[in-house]
Amino acid sequence: MAMTRFTPRRLDTAAPGFDAELEALIAFEAAQDPDIDEAVARIIAEVRTRGDDALLECTKRFDKLDVPSAAALEISADEMRRAYELLPDDQRDALATAAARIRSFHEAQKAHGGAFKVTEPNGTELGQRITPLDRVGLYVPGGKAAYPSSVLMNAIPANVAGVRDIVMVVPTPGGVRNALVLAAAHLAGVSRAFTVGGAQAIAALAYGTETIPRVDKICGPGNAYVAAAKRRVFGTVGIDMVAGVSEILVIADATANPDWVAIDLFSQAEHDEMAQAILLSPDAALIDAVEAAMHRALASMPRAPIISASLAKRGALVQVRDLAEACEIANRIAPEHLELAVADPDKLLPRIRHAGAIFMGHHASEALGDYCAGPNHVLPTGRTARFSSPLGVYDFQKRSSVLRISPAAARVLGPVAATLAHGEGLTAHARSAEARLVPAPAKA
Repeated sequence: MAMTRFTPRRLDTAAPGFDAELEALIAFEAAQDPDIDEAVARIIAEVRTRGDDALLECTKRFDKLDVPSAAALEISADEMRRAYELLPDDQRDALATAAARIRSFHEAQKAHGGAFKVTEPNGTELGQRITPLDRVGLYVPGGKAAYPSSVLMNAIPANVAGVRDIVMVVPTPGGVRNALVLAAAHLAGVSRAFTVGGAQAIAALAYGTETIPRVDKICGPGNAYVAAAKRRVFGTVGIDMVAGVSEILVIADATANPDWVAIDLFSQAEHDEMAQAILLSPDAALIDAVEAAMHRALASMPRAPIISASLAKRGALVQVRDLAEACEIANRIAPEHLELAVADPDKLLPRIRHAGAIFMGHHASEALGDYCAGPNHVLPTGRTARFSSPLGVYDFQKRSSVLRISPAAARVLGPVAATLAHGEGLTAHARSAEARLVPAPAKA
């Protein structure tokens, strides 16, 4: 049989054009291409091909922010620091307390995490390394409201994990920059920040532009355009999750305070007309009292129309047979937030299999978890708590298996590997294992 000749690719890091050659060699477009909004696809294509020019056009069009160059989109570290220093004392103290508690929790999470090594009698070492991502992109909403808590909850675990660069993007409609958001960025360890939002910001983070660096993973909540863009670039970069609307499920017994339960349900309903707030209770009198409390409290809520629409569309007060049935229904719903507003929450906890965060007892309001208790408020929604977890240090790290094989082990394992490789028709695999069955020839 005639031999097939080929010329292997040779690259030299010192040669001109090496970086471009390497990029071409390793380029692989793995992003999903779902049938999503055509506008998002068009924005991503524009930013990907035209970089900063497209970014400026989109920022002017969508955020009404007209700047002379993309460099003007960057928020300096000094401005973030000054924003923190100039906050009113109460805001600064609250932000610092929340940051310290969140950092303390994630430091403990890191300390109990994942690296290990085991050594076998023949000298083989098998284990796992934990290494941080190099660069992470953080999307912070900035349209209808500002969310400094989202900055803390996303950036701090990345910082604790050891991520070298944290790049924040935040829309600033009309050029208005929120001091709490900038202060939180300073406190949480954000490396660089840019005033750009929407699908164009996601595209810039995923592919890089002349000004905004390409990242390895994008995290943070956003509107439907942001969620669609994150879906589309997944595979080119990692993403935390595609977040849905906010959810709360309260399981309550007769010992619950109906006013507290009512306002806790409101705390999620006020997010969005499509947010979901559900009460499960075996006590009909409590359900009646909660409903009355909701009617009393609604008039004083600035976001009453949103709360009313949310409760009308997706809210429910549900009477169950007993607390055991309530737990089973909770597992079916797999809520983002689950409050156990009962006399003995520890008795119910073993029955809960699926929930993003579980709040134990009458004083554990969901609002504390959202802002300052410590655990992360980025939680799985839309029943994804069945298979997803809260954001944490582990989302900004990856695991590498480490294998150090001794000569003795290679002789034992080699035949096993070769047999399996031959069975799969992978001859080079088999020969690779078999090559270690005999001592390497001595070098001349």
